[in-house]
Amino acid sequence: MDAQQVLGAGQQGLTTLLMVAAPVLGVVLVVGLAVSIFQAATQISEATLSFVPKIIAAVLTLAVAGPWMLTTLVEYLQRTLQALPAAVG
Repeated sequence: MDAQQVLGAGQQGLTTLLMVAAPVLGVVLVVGLAVSIFQAATQISEATLSFVPKIIAAVLTLAVAGPWMLTTLVEYLQRTLQALPAAVG
């Protein structure tokens, strides 16, 4: 296994990681921004007001995008394991 193959495998792993994490992170970012704007406008400084909506948004996003995320990770793992004998031999 040469350096080009290692870099290719690392790049593919990072790309898959970003694709799988992006939906949850994006939704939580938008919800957090909306809650922060609401808190600034109303001058409410309650810690749970910023925490609970983000948790709910993350759970809902995982419920909606979870099957796609799991399928993407399983396909990546299958490709990686199938490429392993060629990389070693």
